[in-house]
Amino acid sequence: MADSTAGKKKEGIWETVKTIFWALVIAGVFRTLFFQPFWIPSGSMKDTLLIGDFLFVNKMAYGYSQYSCPFSMCPISGRILGSEPERGDVVVFRHPTRGVDFIKRVVGLPGDEIQMKGGRLWINGEETGRERVEDFVEIKEQQGPQGLIPRCVNDPVPEGGDCIKERYTETLPNGVSHSILNITEGWVADDTATFTVPEGQYFFMGDNRDNSEDSRFPQEVGGLGFVPAEFLIGRADRIMFSSAGRSLLYFWTWRADRFFKAVE
Repeated sequence: MADSTAGKKKEGIWETVKTIFWALVIAGVFRTLFFQPFWIPSGSMKDTLLIGDFLFVNKMAYGYSQYSCPFSMCPISGRILGSEPERGDVVVFRHPTRGVDFIKRVVGLPGDEIQMKGGRLWINGEETGRERVEDFVEIKEQQGPQGLIPRCVNDPVPEGGDCIKERYTETLPNGVSHSILNITEGWVADDTATFTVPEGQYFFMGDNRDNSEDSRFPQEVGGLGFVPAEFLIGRADRIMFSSAGRSLLYFWTWRADRFFKAVE
């Protein structure tokens, strides 16, 4: 009787181990081939994406490379089953030199000429459309686990006060419109040289234009520079969850109006 009980116990433990193993395998395959979770850590994509937004990245959108697997372990050279991102896509990619994941918007495709003049985006010698809309207003307070403090047009703003940023709707040459923010005139990246995007690479910018480390800053000076196609991980399509607090447990900081919101 004792042997029978011990045998059943061992069998139960083995079944639990197998269940956990196959659950991890399925989760790994799902994460590698279909969707990868991504948490927004900074304000560089405001107001499209806010600190504390949680989304799943569509990894099927652009195909697969070695960076599609956790820890960049996919045995893939270049990209397979690849397709090109479209101008205006919001993309998660691996930083080419730092080995961390970034999220920005594609504004320049291979062969494009990109320049900033007076804070306005020019693509292939044409100024993109821009229309002033209602200001973006948030509370001046610590945001996210890092406790980041937002910058404001109306600084100095006391803690708890209204932090204002100018908001515009920018329209790219392919007709894609999206929101961008402006904090100050004459910022270091408001005027740039003309960048010619190399073949097989892309030019990215953050929607929070005066608070984004992006392709306007070349890798030679420690910036992002152009991003080769092999570093693309996937497209951000929809916000699944959002929390304004420093912990998910702070349920009173959840932003219910952003649950399941499309990324535009």
